[in-house]
Amino acid sequence: MKNRQRGISFIGILFVGGVLAFTGVIAAQVFPTLVEFQAISKAAQKAAGGNTVPEVRTIFENAAAIDDIKSIAPKDLVISKDGDKVIVSFAYNKEIHIGGPAYLLLKYTGKSK
Repeated sequence: MKNRQRGISFIGILFVGGVLAFTGVIAAQVFPTLVEFQAISKAAQKAAGGNTVPEVRTIFENAAAIDDIKSIAPKDLVISKDGDKVIVSFAYNKEIHIGGPAYLLLKYTGKSK
């Protein structure tokens, strides 16, 4: 009787390793955008405590300076009122270059509670 070998081939290991490496590189580029989105959400929540539009933009600008927010500026905020409550909304896109003509587009939207 012939012994059958079991396991993964070298080509299989290279393929799985390549997929894991690609996934790791993409995840490493996406993670900072998620952290920045959380910082923007916190800054928008803080800014919603303001009463006037210039005050809201100033509060957001100060929070953005502290948290080093570069993706969105205070002028990009959409400020509205719901009754007596100030609502601060925002939306922006982030592009991550994958290779050649390929990009990963992340669309972030949010608003204060």
